[in-house]
Order: sequence, then structure tokens, then C-alpha cells
Amino acid sequence: MEINIKEPLSTLQWVDRSIVKPNDYNPNKVSKQNLELLTQSILTNGWTLPIVVRPDYTIIDGFHRWTVAGQEPLLSKLDGKVPVVVVRHDDKAGDIYGTVTHNRARGTHLLEPMKAIVKELMGEGKTVEEIGKQLGMRPEEIFRLSDFSKDDFLKMMVKGRENYSNAEFITKI
Repeated sequence: MEINIKEPLSTLQWVDRSIVKPNDYNPNKVSKQNLELLTQSILTNGWTLPIVVRPDYTIIDGFHRWTVAGQEPLLSKLDGKVPVVVVRHDDKAGDIYGTVTHNRARGTHLLEPMKAIVKELMGEGKTVEEIGKQLGMRPEEIFRLSDFSKDDFLKMMVKGRENYSNAEFITKI
């Protein structure tokens, strides 16, 4: 059977989140920090990826998007709805293949390109706080990816503040 690869997007619809349900086989787990980052991404970029569901509204891909859509602030901003596209497979194996391949196809971030991204953002004057919020990184992660000395990095973290940060205070002891 040949698949019409354009068909799922023709089914795009906003539905009540309550009719969508998780599958019972998804091997993917996400940390609380990454769920917060997902929420931030939706708040910053809007909802860019629909949830992929079977005709009975069981999730094939998008469980974590569905999860954060059920929590504030997204729940009220979305009026309890989520965007879905419907995919029809011949059997449950097709659904499982869809779940796993969606998860695995997302890839991982490489060190050198992430260093270049952090360097570019800092070069544009973005603060450590803003980079951390938008990319889901702690200050120490940003420091490790930057080419700044510890002292220069700490100065950037406290720039515009009258008091020492905890990090700067500790280094002065």
C-alpha cells in the first residue's frame, strides 16, 4: 500500500485535549526541566508541531506536547485544545514504528555547534539569564560552552546588578 505523504497535514484540526489519549508503549521519557523548556518553546514560538494521532485519537507522537498542554499557562491559553493530525496505519506495529521513528529522528545536539550558538548569542549581547531561559540551560552549562574566563563570565552574570551574585560572592571568599 503506497502512503500519501501529504495526507496527515490535510487532517490538521484543533480538538479538545480530553479526547486525545496516550499510547501504552512509548519508550521516550523527558525530564521535568525539558518539559519546562517545551512549554517555554511553545510560549516563545507558538505551537509549531501538531500531535500525531490514530483515528481514535491515541497519540503516536506528541505525548509531551499533549502533557504540557494540560498544565498552566498553556491550558488556559489554548482553551483546552491541542492541534492534531491523523495518521492511519494498517496495524499497531505501524503505530509503534511511527512513535519510535519520530522519537529517534529528532537527533542530539553536538558540542561544537552548540558552542558556536552560545558564542553568537553572547556576541549579540544576550544575557546569560535570557540564553538560559530560552535554551533551557543552567548558567554553568552556558559557561562551559562559552570561551570566556570564569571572572569575565561572572562579571556578565552580575552586569547591571548592584549586589554580588551568589556565584561571585563565593569566588571572593
